[in-house]
Amino acid sequence: MRILLINGSPRHNGNTAIALNEVARTLEAEDIETVMVEIGNQPVRGCIACTACKTKGRCVFADPLYDRLINILQEGIDGLIVGSPVYFGGANGSLCALLDRLFYSASSLLAYKPAASIAVCRRGGAGSTFDRLNKYFTINNMPIVSSQYWNSVHGATAGEAEQDLEGLQTMRTLARNMAWMLRGMKYEERPKEEPRQRTSFIR
Repeated sequence: MRILLINGSPRHNGNTAIALNEVARTLEAEDIETVMVEIGNQPVRGCIACTACKTKGRCVFADPLYDRLINILQEGIDGLIVGSPVYFGGANGSLCALLDRLFYSASSLLAYKPAASIAVCRRGGAGSTFDRLNKYFTINNMPIVSSQYWNSVHGATAGEAEQDLEGLQTMRTLARNMAWMLRGMKYEERPKEEPRQRTSFIR
């Protein structure tokens, strides 16, 4: 089994990395492989709703970050965990720009895979960030993995997340719950989908 972890922070060894590394260590102790991808600090193209990915099978914009992620998804993953710092009460905009493109162009590679989001903040905004990221999963038939508390870790300056003992315990519980869920799921027995019905509210 293999889990993809996306670090939505531009800081290489920041507090979001501390939270995700705690998850990764616990998953690996459960004999689950992890792949970590950082979005870094370079500009990230957003989705322009051209819908060309529906015929091309991938986003029209070719950039190394998207290419790496789509290749990982095509190789196969069993679950997804996305972590983000909190910016003005929400997830990092570059991360959302990337996830918009990834979920629109590769939703079939993610559907029915267990997923979780993690918010890392100084003080507030974790709840709205958590909610924003979970929306990617709940629109795509992805079971949400829970923990003993909402998936948040606190820390302002680099390294402070190490002091949030409850937050780090929440990360370990999240990882063990992900492992437990994966061992109990049978992807080949996923629910049968009905033909999609799309409606418009404009009369």
